Amino acid sequence: MTPDLDPATDLSFVRTLAVPRQLIWECWTQPVHIPHFFIPAPHKVTAVDIDLRVGGRFNTSFEVDGNVMDNKGVYLEVLPGEKLVFTDTYTEGWKPVPEPFMTAILLLADAPGGGTTYTAIARHRNADSRKAHEEMGFFDGWGTVVTQLEAYAKGLMR
Repeated sequence: MTPDLDPATDLSFVRTLAVPRQLIWECWTQPVHIPHFFIPAPHKVTAVDIDLRVGGRFNTSFEVDGNVMDNKGVYLEVLPGEKLVFTDTYTEGWKPVPEPFMTAILLLADAPGGGTTYTAIARHRNADSRKAHEEMGFFDGWGTVVTQLEAYAKGLMR
């Protein structure tokens, strides 16, 4: 299920989470959950608008160091419980954006003991974009997000 990775343009990591796959899926696909994990604390998600279908919107707004940033995108692939692919290359209605950053691919699989094997991939248009994303802190930032996601989802299991 893992797509071929190009080390020149793709960043990725795999982590095993101690939370069932269906709960991780719900956290990623229901707007009420996104603000609890989607960007590294202490930054905040201030708005989420999801239309979970191919071509549907995945729009978020963040507050980072007092600045509000809007991130608009669309879903390219939705396989319930298994795979989400979204990009900022387009906005809803397949409207291209002038300076896209990346396409995200999230893969979820059952792990031993009832957990989830979580694969995150960030695909970039070129090697320079990939390098910039890595230097911005891809591994620390996305790693923090998945740690926050796991902690939040564990709290939902109670």
